[in-house]
Amino acid sequence: MKDFDTDQFRYDGDKSFKIKKAPTKVDDLYEDDDHYEALLRQQAADIDKWQERMYAHNRYGLVVVFQALDAAGKDGTIQHVFTGTNPAGVRVCSFKRPTDQELDHDFLWRSWRELPERGTIGIFNRSYYEEVLVTKVHPEILTQTQRLPEKAVTNIDKLFKHRYEAIVDMEKYLYRNGFITIKFYLHVSKKEQADRLIARIEEQDKNWKFDEGDVKERNFWDDYQDAYETCIDETATDNSPWYVIPADDKKNMRLIVGQIIIRELKKIPIEEQQPDDARFKELQKLIAVIQKQ
Repeated sequence: MKDFDTDQFRYDGDKSFKIKKAPTKVDDLYEDDDHYEALLRQQAADIDKWQERMYAHNRYGLVVVFQALDAAGKDGTIQHVFTGTNPAGVRVCSFKRPTDQELDHDFLWRSWRELPERGTIGIFNRSYYEEVLVTKVHPEILTQTQRLPEKAVTNIDKLFKHRYEAIVDMEKYLYRNGFITIKFYLHVSKKEQADRLIARIEEQDKNWKFDEGDVKERNFWDDYQDAYETCIDETATDNSPWYVIPADDKKNMRLIVGQIIIRELKKIPIEEQQPDDARFKELQKLIAVIQKQ
């Protein structure tokens, strides 16, 4: 793969995030389809190796959050980047519209339930961030659907300020307890999104992916851009950074995401398991026992 600086996509709160300055496309990181597939396979093997080490060490866990507008490629990215990773070491949770039970709890509750165990990778396809994105664009959800106290919705700006603070506090808490959070925003252009939505209509085998509501939400494009800009600005920290990934080319996007995950896994202070000669010798004695059974 061509050398590239993934820090250019990283936002950790040291500077303001401006979504209009974030690219939706970069130069290709692969030479052709075969090269792309080879790079993806190597990344998958590396992720599997480092996840296995993390599992053996059993002190840390990894939370990977994917946020994006419709048709940006969340599902495909998760599928391709983590293909080859031991299924016992990774779990994907897709967050849909909150259920009645979930609405009867605070907005972080359903995410807490799905957090990964030590040694594993938990992938959130959408997440608790929906509660400062979709609800920011459609504040009527707060007053008409969510069962919040009347006092909480009298000042919507203050409510969102408190939610940003709660999210940052949650991620700090996780970090202190050994759970690293990496957050990806897959940044697709409005034109590319339109092309992908049209393809879902024109290609019959893709009709199942199409949701009429996606067309309606395009009317709020600018509102969502503003919501993401504010969200990333308010919740990016050094220990739980945001990565804003150019998403107009899906192959580039997957390679960049994979590279970042590998880099972040390597940062975790995992002690590699060292051979234990004494234990090895003791275990050799069991061979004869097994053979006699």
